[in-house]
Amino acid sequence: MTAGNFGGDPLVERMRPFGTTIFATMSALALKTGAVNLGQGFPDTDGPAEMLDAAARALREGYNQYPPGPGLPVLRQAVAAHQRRFWGLEYDPDGEVVVTAGATEAIAAAILGLCEAGDEVVCFEPYYDSYAASIALAGAVRRPVTLRPGDGGRYGFDPAELRAAFGPRTRLVLLNTPHNPTGKVFTREELTLIAQLCQEFGAYAVTDEVYEHLVFDDAGSPHLPLASLPGMRERTLRISSAGKTFSCTGWKVGWASGPAALVSAVLRVKQFLTFVNAGPFQPAVAVALGLPDDYFTGFTAGLQERRDQLRAGLAEAGFGVLAAEGTYFITTDIRPLGGSDGIEFCLGLPERSGVVAIPAQVFYDDVDAGRHLVRFAFCKRPEVIADAVARLKQ
Repeated sequence: MTAGNFGGDPLVERMRPFGTTIFATMSALALKTGAVNLGQGFPDTDGPAEMLDAAARALREGYNQYPPGPGLPVLRQAVAAHQRRFWGLEYDPDGEVVVTAGATEAIAAAILGLCEAGDEVVCFEPYYDSYAASIALAGAVRRPVTLRPGDGGRYGFDPAELRAAFGPRTRLVLLNTPHNPTGKVFTREELTLIAQLCQEFGAYAVTDEVYEHLVFDDAGSPHLPLASLPGMRERTLRISSAGKTFSCTGWKVGWASGPAALVSAVLRVKQFLTFVNAGPFQPAVAVALGLPDDYFTGFTAGLQERRDQLRAGLAEAGFGVLAAEGTYFITTDIRPLGGSDGIEFCLGLPERSGVVAIPAQVFYDDVDAGRHLVRFAFCKRPEVIADAVARLKQ
């Protein structure tokens, strides 16, 4: 566009494929129709009382100004202690942990800080929609590897396809496990292959582990951080957040951990995105991270009950229900119901059945691979799920 030419779309070309997110579209449709919203992945209950009380105290005790750029020491120390306690990973809270505005900012800052224009990012599709946008903002190129349902409805990938995605321009692998939207938990064997390829091609790994505690007891594998594998700590930036584990998605408190050089790259970008965030919520999240084990096991068990409730209801309503090993989500196949296009199906579902879901195809480059799949969220109260199931059965 030349100077003085104000016609057309002023948005830079690399961001034009990204319009209003599917989550905003479907949530607006839920409000318009009065449908039960099983689309967007946010809980309809508040987090633990200890955390909420700590936030209320912080609001009254001087935590309302800018926190330090890397985050309050109390939260960085709690993040480091939490990772040592649950995953056996050691990080120095002074230099190897940075607090971010949710995991979304951590992912964006990592990609912007580590990728030059033309660098390639290996990721697994379907992928959370912010991944593609962050890669585009950096001028990088995504190299997706498709996850496909296999035996028992569990998702997996072709090792040959993964190897073929790597090349001389590969800068990093972006890995989400437990995985949104499929609910897949990557196995040790799969992670070992990813680790081997990262080391062979000299690539970094950025791991989105926001669902690290939400793995169910019938999953094919426990959660295993990629950074814990041999040779991977020094090349892995590990990302998580408080939103999913503690039911406070609106607080937007996340963090990135890793070698000081990688964390510094995130911090140097983050300071020009949000600068700092969530001053009074940071000490409250520190309290939550230190809660006893029975909080984490109880929270996961409650979610598993709601998964089972929704899974049974979806099956009774005629959906083809795929495995959900973790996270907040179940993926379904609409072909048994005569559907073939998820977007068309989901746009009509609120009027037809009074329920909102998300078409999975929006998370794919290979749209045909996900065209017949629809995602439902079960992070809702049992009575809400029961209402949704009754509507779908009708």
